[in-house]
Amino acid sequence: MSSFVVVGGDAAGMSAASKAKRDDPTLDVVVFEMGEWVSYGACGLPYYIKGEIQDLQDLVSVTPEEFREERDIDLRTGHEVVDIDTDAGEVTAVGDDGEVVQPYDHLLVSTGAAAVEPPIEGLDREGVYTLGSMTDGKELREYVARTRAEEQLHQPDSGPACQFLESCVGPVGIVGGGYIGVEMAEALAANGFEVHLFQRGQHILDGFSEATSERVSSHLDDRDVAVYLESEVVRLDGDGVVTAVETADERVPVEMVLVGTGVRPRTDLAESAGIELGETGAIATDAYRETNVPDVYAAGDCAEATHVVTGEPTYVPLALTANRHGRAVGQTVAGTPSKGGGVAGTAAVKAFDVEAARTGLLDHETARKAGFDPVTQDIVAKSRAGYYPEGGEVHVTLVADRETGRLLGGSLVSEYGEGAVHRSHALVGALTESVTVHELANYDLAYAPPFNTTWDPILTAAKVLGGNL
Repeated sequence: MSSFVVVGGDAAGMSAASKAKRDDPTLDVVVFEMGEWVSYGACGLPYYIKGEIQDLQDLVSVTPEEFREERDIDLRTGHEVVDIDTDAGEVTAVGDDGEVVQPYDHLLVSTGAAAVEPPIEGLDREGVYTLGSMTDGKELREYVARTRAEEQLHQPDSGPACQFLESCVGPVGIVGGGYIGVEMAEALAANGFEVHLFQRGQHILDGFSEATSERVSSHLDDRDVAVYLESEVVRLDGDGVVTAVETADERVPVEMVLVGTGVRPRTDLAESAGIELGETGAIATDAYRETNVPDVYAAGDCAEATHVVTGEPTYVPLALTANRHGRAVGQTVAGTPSKGGGVAGTAAVKAFDVEAARTGLLDHETARKAGFDPVTQDIVAKSRAGYYPEGGEVHVTLVADRETGRLLGGSLVSEYGEGAVHRSHALVGALTESVTVHELANYDLAYAPPFNTTWDPILTAAKVLGGNL
């Protein structure tokens, strides 16, 4: 019997294991996961912290028992793979039952990503958290709930309880203005916390357009989130427990800090086995996710992908990419070689009453390095027909190549529910097919007054940019 061994039991790993077993029931599929959770939606953790999702188990797509009993997958949680011997074709894992040596015919490395630890003094203080796993989410919610309960006990007349949670604490700090930072600012502020968000760069949501970032930042300010731009945190002060965030310019008292400064691919295990990394620092693969070692694949947040605009390797650790590439590896191992496709760096975020999306190349320096001459166009348009009783505005940023007119990227922001995110899907299709802005302007997009204007904001932006070109 042929064997398929998977290292890592989240999106890429379990997608690969499930697809391989479904397509080839005779395949012996073994998955090693060092934690207790598998196949879960880490993207939902901010909403669990906020209280919109009450039970952590609701974030689990398929339980370990379902994988074992219904899908016939040998899933071994609590087992950390400590060695891969590609010459012998076996992995060594350590669990509560001791050391296990497992042979393989095909191997998938899907070890995911780890939170980046910035060079900040005091990261080890109590009350400092990251939010990259189910365990992180569980510990953070428990810590916050415990702190709130203690405060309410000592201040029984402190006022009404928060919207979702039992009581409120004082000021909290968030280090990093990316997806996690913005989403957690909403989660905490919506429950009455005084939130201070520190961003090292000039804009939050680095990777979105400047116009989008400024709109989101302004909305956070409207919701009483204090945003500190160009404020590099150098120290988390406190005697055991964090009590303040210190930048080069100021000291802000806090009672808890969330550090969300990005992630890095977990590659130590792969490197030690002679599996090559790419220029991005993630595991290098071909179009079928196979590494430099035959029959050894890599997918998910530990691996590179190919950018649909540049055609070059890139590192975009997002959920859909992991699921697609994991599924493709499962098909390949089961006998049907599959690529899983490239990536455009598409992402979306919600901040209170605002939604934003981005895709493709937006940064001019990055575009120039890829051989393009980028031109940017910003427009603001109505989200629905002007005579319709509801609606708002959509701010669209498009970037195209000056010489060819090829669309390179886009960023959109609107009020929540006014379509910035869904409109980005048309841009992804255009990027994938190397469409010009002139061609995009002639897309036959759906129209009805409750959904958009006759000329959708995407079409308007493409027309204006095309005219300028």
